[in-house]
Amino acid sequence: MAKYIYQYAQWPQFIWNDLEINVILGKVRHLQGKIIGQMGALGFTIKEESLLSTLTLDVLKSSEIEGVTLNYEQVRSSIARRLGMEFAGMVHTERDVEGVVEMMLDATQNYNVPLNEERLFGWHAALFPTGWSGMHRIDTGCYRKGGMQVVSGPLGREKIHYQAPEPARVKLEMDVFVKWFNEESDIDIVLKAAIAHFWFIMIHPFDDGNGRIARALTDMLLARSEESSQRFYSLSSQILIEKKDYYDILQKVQYTNGDIGEWLGWMLNCLYRAMKTTEKTMKRVLQKADFWDRHKDTNLNSRQRLMLNKILDGFDGKLKTSKWAKIAKCSADTALRDIKDLIEKGILKQEASGGRSTNYELNEI
Repeated sequence: MAKYIYQYAQWPQFIWNDLEINVILGKVRHLQGKIIGQMGALGFTIKEESLLSTLTLDVLKSSEIEGVTLNYEQVRSSIARRLGMEFAGMVHTERDVEGVVEMMLDATQNYNVPLNEERLFGWHAALFPTGWSGMHRIDTGCYRKGGMQVVSGPLGREKIHYQAPEPARVKLEMDVFVKWFNEESDIDIVLKAAIAHFWFIMIHPFDDGNGRIARALTDMLLARSEESSQRFYSLSSQILIEKKDYYDILQKVQYTNGDIGEWLGWMLNCLYRAMKTTEKTMKRVLQKADFWDRHKDTNLNSRQRLMLNKILDGFDGKLKTSKWAKIAKCSADTALRDIKDLIEKGILKQEASGGRSTNYELNEI
């Protein structure tokens, strides 16, 4: 049977081909600088909006990779509250949402605070506020006390994808990892982020939540690499899109004798694609800012502002009177009046497709 990477004598001494990795690392660093430059030129409100959108996306998608679906409005409201931003339509948030947001913001906003065991335990406890993961009670706020296998498939016919180091080794392994994580080194910090992700996943120190914590640690080092707590791209969103490849490459490299070049290449390319997506997202943020700039003197009520912001953020599905009434918490008659008023002002129009029910869309983007 093939040995796992941590079973080789040289673990955790990782190797890779510098020439190959430096090509993609250079591309990532160039695009990273370009995005930071573009964002620096934007106004405060647009920057704040971009930050809120990116952080919301990051929390949602990192959880979704693990099959956990969080409520978009709750995540957005929780982040806004914690960053001292106010916007219309803020909602009450559940404890599990608060926990994920807390962890992610601690990683990205306090990126220069050294990592330690207590902080990691705090993140883990925040992810599982009830001490349960689904139907299973788990140990929270401490390293795992039992063996750890990553498995899939039906009961009785499970397929083992990975067997993590035995629990007796975990604290020792994590002490080495945390020391390395905090140390200054010659390794480029973006590259260090990719190494940290893989290394942490291989140790698999917790009963659950290892993937989400690994991605938070990656974001923390990426923030360090930019010397900024402002996130304008979401690596987790891109990993979710490439989820199958993500798991495939982890599974492949876990059997190497220390050469993690293939993982680093994949991760840096994934990061590059995440940054490319940001360029498109920035376009939408700029459109939104431009829209409100043009309508700063337009007389609109709070329901109209709420709904227009939702449409500008990329509304899910068709906009109908019934949906407006439900989200804006008003009667169907009030919703129709709001919509007709926006049509008269040239902001909304009826969708050309027609059909049995009437749908509306923005007139000017």
